[in-house]
Amino acid sequence: MLHKLFTLPFKAVIKVGEIIKEEADRELYDLDFIQQQLIQLQTLLEMDEITEEYYQEREEELLLRYEVAKEKEQEKLDELEE
Repeated sequence: MLHKLFTLPFKAVIKVGEIIKEEADRELYDLDFIQQQLIQLQTLLEMDEITEEYYQEREEELLLRYEVAKEKEQEKLDELEE
């Protein structure tokens, strides 16, 4: 029982960390969210709110995230089929 009292706070911290990681992954690799960011980025460029250089850097980052998100989605589909 004493062992449980000491390990409980650590388990809680680990669980909170796992939840935070899941939320961060969801935001980073959510296809709809990435698409919205790409549209917003294009709009900012068209309104001259950002430079072409910034646009290209950010677009590249978002497209890379999009590719990873598509791969993760495909992996999940493959796992379900097995």
